[in-house]
Amino acid sequence: MSYNPSYCWILGLALGLFFTERHRNPQRVPKTITQLYSYYIYNIVKNHSREIENPRDVFLNVGQMVFTGVSKKKIVFTDGDLIKYNLQPSQFLSGFLMELLEREDCGRSVVYTFPHLTIQEFVAALAQFKTPDRRYILKLLTEAHSTTDGRFEVFLRFVAGLSSSGSVRGLEEFLGPFPHQTTCRVVDWVKEEIKRQIGNIGSKAGKRSLLNTLHYLFESQNRGLTQATLGSVETLSFCGLRLTPIDCAVLFHVIGLCDTMKRLDLRGCFIHCEGLQRLGPALHNCRELGLENNDLGDSGLKLVSAAMRDPECNIQRLGLGVNRLTDSGAEDLASALSTNRSLTELDLSGNKLGDSGVKLVSATLMEPGCKIQTLRLGDVGLTDSGAEDIVSALSTKRSLTGLGLGSNSLTN
Repeated sequence: MSYNPSYCWILGLALGLFFTERHRNPQRVPKTITQLYSYYIYNIVKNHSREIENPRDVFLNVGQMVFTGVSKKKIVFTDGDLIKYNLQPSQFLSGFLMELLEREDCGRSVVYTFPHLTIQEFVAALAQFKTPDRRYILKLLTEAHSTTDGRFEVFLRFVAGLSSSGSVRGLEEFLGPFPHQTTCRVVDWVKEEIKRQIGNIGSKAGKRSLLNTLHYLFESQNRGLTQATLGSVETLSFCGLRLTPIDCAVLFHVIGLCDTMKRLDLRGCFIHCEGLQRLGPALHNCRELGLENNDLGDSGLKLVSAAMRDPECNIQRLGLGVNRLTDSGAEDLASALSTNRSLTELDLSGNKLGDSGVKLVSATLMEPGCKIQTLRLGDVGLTDSGAEDIVSALSTKRSLTGLGLGSNSLTN
């Protein structure tokens, strides 16, 4: 999670609090952003709640105030805002809000803001989840999701995450039980939203919307919900959409629970090695894996090769074109291909493998267990010298029926 600058400083602070408390189990380190922020808020309430008579009501009033702020893109609050929501400055309140001096024509005034916008969004989500009107939450979710300027994006992830009992267990100590009906309504809304989005990925906007919805699944940590909504999905395509390492972690969660996944298209998603590390453990589940036009490099290829070595690897078609791969990375790939028994189509075009890299791949083609039928090596820096290795492989490998060698330095 620390790869997202919006969360990294909270991550350090919350985990610091987590591990400095006695008797904490390291296996319960937060898995989601919601769990992370829940622990952060829990510590604030726990350490300051003795100073006021009813911390629950005060906290929820703060949440109502800042939800209005999220709705109106407002991050600075005045004494007038506090009065409107029956709040007054206190040490408890200072655990959430920072006091800042603001210059005015006639002097100075105090205004209030959160240390980070995401804290405001989390507190707002908590307050909305705890609203007494159970019917209100569906209207809220629908309206928030329909906005196109992204103001509710993180807020909605938090709402979905609060449907997980594991994420709110500590907070219930101070805020009381989280309404079961609200939880059910949130889960049902996520389920219907994913079913609606899964067939709407023809455009970049549709892909982004689906990805945001998958974040709700991830935050909920609801295995049954994931399998109910994506259990029969055979193709996921985010081609051309920039994916962060956190996006990749979300996809790993999804793919790992989709037994029917056949095709994962991540071409041109600006994935670096860090993102692939999040995806790596689930890659072997896909039959067709498109990773062309990313920025994996040889270090990323090591992760792909590890997936190829998995005894349960199902990958049949693998696209690795234009990924800054070199002959060094080809050595890892060749080693993996020598043991893999599923791959039938491999695209390495647009990488600087050179004759030495092609030699390694060619040697693998001659392995008795190698099943590759189609190999694309266009624009890989191949010369006549390296072509000899390809010719040698072709003479012994009858199963290789498709070979692409365009845009190389070959003579007639």
